[in-house]
Amino acid sequence: MLERFRERAAIHDRENTFPDQDLAELKAAGYLSILVPVELGGGGLGMAEASVLQQRLAGAAPATALAVNMHLVWTGVAKVLSDRGVDALRFVQEGAVAGEVFAFGISEAGNDLVLFGSETDAAPQPDGAYAFTGTKIFTSLAPVWTQLGLHGLDATSADAPKLVYAFVPRSDAVVTRDDWDTLGMRGTQSRTTELHGALAPPDRVVRRIDPGPNPDPMVFGIFSVFELLLASVYTGIARRALDLAVETAGRRRSKKTGKAYSQDPDIRWRIADMALAYDALPAELAALSRDVDTLADHGARWFSLLAGIKHRAVTMAKRVVDDAVLVAGGSSYFSASELSRLYRDVLAGLFHPSDPESAHSTVASAWLGPVQD
Repeated sequence: MLERFRERAAIHDRENTFPDQDLAELKAAGYLSILVPVELGGGGLGMAEASVLQQRLAGAAPATALAVNMHLVWTGVAKVLSDRGVDALRFVQEGAVAGEVFAFGISEAGNDLVLFGSETDAAPQPDGAYAFTGTKIFTSLAPVWTQLGLHGLDATSADAPKLVYAFVPRSDAVVTRDDWDTLGMRGTQSRTTELHGALAPPDRVVRRIDPGPNPDPMVFGIFSVFELLLASVYTGIARRALDLAVETAGRRRSKKTGKAYSQDPDIRWRIADMALAYDALPAELAALSRDVDTLADHGARWFSLLAGIKHRAVTMAKRVVDDAVLVAGGSSYFSASELSRLYRDVLAGLFHPSDPESAHSTVASAWLGPVQD
């Protein structure tokens, strides 16, 4: 499967198309329900195992892995909540087994509050439903999702303001723009989504919480699963770039010495440096993912640990891909090169929450306390 995905990845990147065949194969293999308990028909895996699988998938087709990530985020959140005694997302688990595709509708242009606020209006309805009006950006899986998990701000209820988390189906009230034309990660088709009173029925309104930093299990679930799975994707990209560098160094020969580049001391140092940077991340991902699975208590440090691992994975991956390009030489500058695609794909990691500024702010607050007025 991975080899087929890798072959198609170049086509989807070149043609700016969604990897429908990849998704069909993953569905058939039960991949969309790997985080769903066995008793509900899923794979029964934990976050640590899902992280390894996403690393492998990203090494073959980064855009496919990143797109599927957003579905796995919701099944992962359902698992995190269920493990902590909250069964509010059981319908997500059952839906994933039945073939539903869940998309992630949180990001909004200019909203650096992310999970702690929303520009989308969540209007309460008499029957307990909510109508959402606003614009979400970077909605991966745009051509294929069946349910969009999102948040919005209820500013009119008696206990307002409240952030409302809910799921809306596709309808005439949801408009998907055909505007995904990007430098990299083109196969994700993470298009802009307009909500014009999109209705979440009462049984799909899963959480109402206060805006701002919040210890609610929903916030922890989204933040932890999102950061760990993102870090897994970019760690997988780094591993593929490292493998390509090793392969290229063994194949290229120096005209000056007649020896393979793998014997050149400068190339050996560069690849060793890549490996030294990469080697830390799989182990760290495994440990922190297991901590989520086993309900470890990191207290107030949780958010800094999660933001930190995503930041380290992305910056490490970018550095490793940069060095792999140098090892490969001029051939990697051509668009047909896999390294050329990885070079563009890895840049997307800089834009996912937590971005470098947010990560540093979170970690500084964990170690130094909040900034004083």
